[in-house]
Amino acid sequence: MITEPALALIYVSIVVGTANVVLLLGLIKDYWKTYHEVKSGFTIGLLYFSTILLLQNVLATLFIALPLVLPIETQGPELHGPRIPLFLINLVQLIALSILFKITRN
Repeated sequence: MITEPALALIYVSIVVGTANVVLLLGLIKDYWKTYHEVKSGFTIGLLYFSTILLLQNVLATLFIALPLVLPIETQGPELHGPRIPLFLINLVQLIALSILFKITRN
């Protein structure tokens, strides 16, 4: 059984993970457009980096959402589980990707 705080953390983590995915898709679109204009090796690197980060965020968000789909029993308190560290990583990524997205759009 998932407790109320754990359920709230799962939902907030899913929202943050989804925001990361949306930002990364926007960055990939912009980098793809730039690559077609400039044909720069640096832009290809940005495309690879963004794509790998997109894959990581999709997998992390799916992992976080897994208890909503499958009845997974957790042992011990939530503070020792993987949800809080994953949430914090995704939150830091959201801040960094928001800055990068804003810089890229200017």
